[in-house]
Order: sequence, then structure tokens, then C-alpha cells
Amino acid sequence: MTAGTQARLERVSTGGRYVIVPMDHGITLGAVKGLKDIESTIDAVTRGGADAVLTQKGLAPRVHPNKNGRGYIVHLNASTSFEAAPANDKRMTGTVKEAVRAGADAVSLHLNVGSEFEGKQIEDLAKVTDAAAEYGVPVLAMSYARGPGVDEHDAEALGHAVRLAEELGADVVKTAYSGDAESFRHVAESTRLPVVIAGGSKGTDRETVAAVEGAMDAGAAGVSMGRSIFQHDDPEAITRAVAAVVHDDASADAALGLADLDAEV
Repeated sequence: MTAGTQARLERVSTGGRYVIVPMDHGITLGAVKGLKDIESTIDAVTRGGADAVLTQKGLAPRVHPNKNGRGYIVHLNASTSFEAAPANDKRMTGTVKEAVRAGADAVSLHLNVGSEFEGKQIEDLAKVTDAAAEYGVPVLAMSYARGPGVDEHDAEALGHAVRLAEELGADVVKTAYSGDAESFRHVAESTRLPVVIAGGSKGTDRETVAAVEGAMDAGAAGVSMGRSIFQHDDPEAITRAVAAVVHDDASADAALGLADLDAEV
């Protein structure tokens, strides 16, 4: 790892741990709750303790004035949620050079390992890691186990997905949580990369924060949580709770209390 890559990784993390809030969902879902006034959401989550936010390149002018000195990641592929669009297909939306021009500290790319689009996405990640190395830019691979007959929360499949990211030169890897600390330990041990978990479908605040606690206990390096955070009624508070678990080793209950959140909501 070059000095530049390491320096930029430190801009999107704290002490090797990560609280990232992806907000690249506008291409997929449109201007949904939390994204319409994305400036306020970015301000809230970074005040709450997020290390970095993540968007597509075109939103960079709306990000920088509101991120309170935190890191910025540009996402490089996407798809829409329209019925005619294959759910696992992700098309390139930017380059590493464009991300650097947009002021990014890192780039990210989504892969669906096990899908019919896996081959193209593997090629895309290989190209992105090569280009990123030229600029000293870290790569976050969002590597999921998804496709016909694939259990998205199976620890063996998730372990394969995270190892693939390391094999192709990523610096950090995001994947789904397997559901409990015992099974997720295999996922974390399948790679030397820092592993961060996705938020998944929104549950109660306690379910969200307890998943973070379980993942951290199993050896995860943090989270990359989107809708569970940016669509929350109080994005700053839920970010503060998640950050307390990731950065301060707080229990789920202690973190919820610190953020003044109701565990049942």
C-alpha cells in the first residue's frame, strides 16, 4: 500500500475502524426520504460520528460544504429499481480519475458474486483497482453473495465474496451480515482486508445496533450503512449509536442510551 493510499484510508476511517454512510441510492430509488435534502442528511450523519459519506460523482458539490471535514467516497457503478432493469446488473457510472476530480478520498464498486453479471463485475473491479493504484486511491469493494440459488446471508458464500475482493486488489470490503457473531467470524477471517457490514433492511433501532455489535465482536472493522441511517427519523442519533459501538466498543444498549434512542422503535 502506498503512502497516498494509506493517508486517504485514514480520511475515511478512525483508527482503522469505519462508519460509512452510503447515499448513492438516488440512481436506484430516486429522491427518497433522506436524499431529497441530502445536504441536511450529510450534515447530520457527520455530526453524529460518521467517518465518511458516499455518493455518485454528480453530487460532489452538495457533499463537500456539508460533510464537516469528514471523508468522501465516490461510487462507480449503479442500476435502477425499475421492473425492467435486472436487479443484480450494475453499470459503470464513473472512473477513478473522475472521482479524484470530484474530491474523493476513496472509490467504491458494487459486485454481486454468484449472479449472472458476476463476470463483468469482476472485470470492472480489476480495472478499478488498477486505476486506483495509479492515483493512490483506496477501493471499497461492496461484495455481496447474490444470484440464483445463493443465500445472501450464508457465511460460506459471504466469505467467498470478501476473499474475492482481496484477490482483486481492494483495500476495504463491504458485505451483508450473516445474522450472528458466530457465523460472521468465518467471514471476517476469510480475508486480511477490513470487513464492514451493510445495514440490510430496516428493523428496530436495537436490531440495527445489535447487528453492529455482533459483527464487531466477530472481527468486523465497522459498517457501511445506508437506508438504516439516512432514512431514520433522526439520522444524527442513529449514527451516534452506531459510531459508539464501532469506535468506542459500546454495547448495543449502552449506545442506544447514549444516543437517547428507544430500543423498541
